[in-house]
Amino acid sequence: MTIRLHHCPQTRSMRTLWLLYELGIPFDVIEHAFDKSLRKPTYLAVSPAGRVPALEIDGQSLFETGAIAQYLCEKYSPAILGREVQHPERAQWLVWMHFAETLSQHTAALTQQHVALYDDAMRSSIVMKLEAARVGKCFAALETHFTAGHEFLLDGGFTAADIGVGQAVYMSKYFCDLTPYPATQTWFDRVSSRGAFTKSLPAPGTELYTRDFYPAWSTQ
Repeated sequence: MTIRLHHCPQTRSMRTLWLLYELGIPFDVIEHAFDKSLRKPTYLAVSPAGRVPALEIDGQSLFETGAIAQYLCEKYSPAILGREVQHPERAQWLVWMHFAETLSQHTAALTQQHVALYDDAMRSSIVMKLEAARVGKCFAALETHFTAGHEFLLDGGFTAADIGVGQAVYMSKYFCDLTPYPATQTWFDRVSSRGAFTKSLPAPGTELYTRDFYPAWSTQ
């Protein structure tokens, strides 16, 4: 049965796309615009909340990035990209897998403020500053981890946790400077140099972000 990924460039579905490329399994990509077309009944039948990613696999639809990643790892790479239940790194693998969403929720709020809202009157400099600061707190947590000498998130090597957090950092860098976090930058450079990451990047002209960086407004 064909595996189908429903994807919008530069969204959380990039995380699933990167993982699928790392797994090296055949799959199809159905690319959607990041707009109200995701609310059409045909798509809601696949993803009830009208969000990406959605993954059609094994006769069912999965629609949460963490659940999708865990399912794919357990099915195709439990000992390399994943960590089996009895593995000593299992707990930390789960922690970092879900930390990706902690970081992503702040980026989603910033994307709404800087990109999705069409009228400046709808935007809030306070929200921009608060959410960018929260991204910085997440970067600081990563910096503490990598300053301790870790090459990847887990000592056992590169896993889907690095994919999840790596993609979240890739998105967050549009709103928060990574320069003050050199150990995290080194790790990000390492994971983003992988061919599967490069293949998951948006094609020219399909980017959600049209600038390299979106600073928080200095005034309301």
